[in-house]
Amino acid sequence: MALSLQSLVLQLAAAVLVLALGLLLRWRSGGGRRYHPVAGTLLQQLLHFRRLYHYQTDVSRRYRTFRMLSPFRCDIYTTDPAVVEHVLRTNFQNYGKGAYNYEIMTDLLGDGIFAVDGSKWRHQRKLASYEFSTRTLRDYSGAVFKKNATKLASAVGEASAVGLVMDVQVNPPPLSHKLVICCFPYFFLASEFPKKNILDYCRMVHDRKGKSRSPSRPVFSVVSQDWFMKSTMDSIFEVAFGIELNCLRGSSSEDAEFVRAFDESSALIMWRFLNPFWKLSRLLNLGSEATLKKNIKRVDDYVYKLILSKLAQMNSQQDDYCTHAKKEDILSRFLLESERDAEKMDLKYLRDIILNFLIAGKDTTAGTLSWFFFLLCKHPSVQAKIAQEVVGAVRDGETASSFKEFAANITEDALEKMQYLHAALSETLRLYPAVPLDPKVCFSDDTLPDGYDVRRGEVITFQPYAMGRMEYLWGEDAEVFRPERWLDADGLFCPQSPFKFTAFQAGPRLCLGREFAYRQMKTIAAVLLRFFVFELSDEKKAVNYKTMLTLHIDQGLQLHAFERRMTDSVVFL
Repeated sequence: MALSLQSLVLQLAAAVLVLALGLLLRWRSGGGRRYHPVAGTLLQQLLHFRRLYHYQTDVSRRYRTFRMLSPFRCDIYTTDPAVVEHVLRTNFQNYGKGAYNYEIMTDLLGDGIFAVDGSKWRHQRKLASYEFSTRTLRDYSGAVFKKNATKLASAVGEASAVGLVMDVQVNPPPLSHKLVICCFPYFFLASEFPKKNILDYCRMVHDRKGKSRSPSRPVFSVVSQDWFMKSTMDSIFEVAFGIELNCLRGSSSEDAEFVRAFDESSALIMWRFLNPFWKLSRLLNLGSEATLKKNIKRVDDYVYKLILSKLAQMNSQQDDYCTHAKKEDILSRFLLESERDAEKMDLKYLRDIILNFLIAGKDTTAGTLSWFFFLLCKHPSVQAKIAQEVVGAVRDGETASSFKEFAANITEDALEKMQYLHAALSETLRLYPAVPLDPKVCFSDDTLPDGYDVRRGEVITFQPYAMGRMEYLWGEDAEVFRPERWLDADGLFCPQSPFKFTAFQAGPRLCLGREFAYRQMKTIAAVLLRFFVFELSDEKKAVNYKTMLTLHIDQGLQLHAFERRMTDSVVFL
């Protein structure tokens, strides 16, 4: 209710100010300056908020670059690769996060790489660039990805084995919560199973039913987006902190509270971008700002405890953690760096760096995997082709008798051979980029390659979501899922310009974790598609995104997973 009232206030404020802003824009247009056409106002964006990225795409089909009037400034949006290149590379020093973005995000992100510019950004970029290029981190993260992909596949197999099955019907009836693991995010809220993990609940259902029907193929219905979220959280947490969180199978209450507070804080920070009164709410400690303050304290307490615990381990002469072999996670390696530069890298700075890594690696990868499996269900021939490819790419892929054995054989060479899978993931990111809008603040007056002007303090936003749907960039089938567009005549992956395919940014801010993300997603996809065939639980149900900073499927995604019968010797372990 509070959010609805605030939205109404925003709409009224936009309506009152739009005339004044229009007059201001006219005044600014003097002196020979040229400005992009005005395509609408903040009021129109608010009215289309639930389908905001569709609305922005529709406008982008009329104007490659345009302005939207808002209460305090004129925002510029673009799908023009030439403009994107100018902002992200050619005149990179003139565009950045700026004070506006920093002020909104600093309570959670602090001075982390996603909130800062200048020397702090360069320092973290240099450190992160080195860490992501080391063989140690690559090998360590690869082992973590394979282990957690095995856990995810095992959860599907075990749940099916204990009797959580349904007959496959043309028009399946509505699924009861006793038959569907529709657990997350409501799993720990339901009164019936507040303290049980996923497998305990499966066995509880099996015991209650006494017996279960056995269809021709075992089926497991799952809200995939949150499963992927928890699996990727496990992986990123272990790579970042060296700690097995075990979100998927039920973590400790302290760990679970951190995850909840972290996710809720991210959502509340996003709300600040839409709420012009958030500073007043923070000053008075009211509403969402009061909740945010409590959540950030929980996050801080948890992270500082981890950092201090790691420091104690590393300083202990009796603990073999001090050996080089144990210093594989990102936190440990940054702690080593902090010993060389203790003044700059204090506890607060370490906290900021680590939280930014978590945000970068958790929500984006999980969201992409959800859209990926949604698209595979819509295009079963693509799903079958990927399954065939991963079997051929992995040693003993067809005869592997367990998830663990198959995952163990996913080497760097095997991942490199999965060219079609790589293309399908890239095609997913083209249509459903993890970050659909990416704003940059202009630091001084500038003229863009299209001849139009940008004033100091204005925000120019490139639009990965809309860019992926522009026919002038991708052809008449721009809105069609077609992985083949990324392959050459020999079936090898052909990368596109990062100023056209902007899912990982470009220029000096090109995502350092791009290959890291691809390896994680390919590992998870390979294990799941080797052992399971996926279908939508309801083909007729519309699937939409939720408008937020990262692109997630609204209300989750229910899938049916059937055993993929390649051999008779597959054992779910």
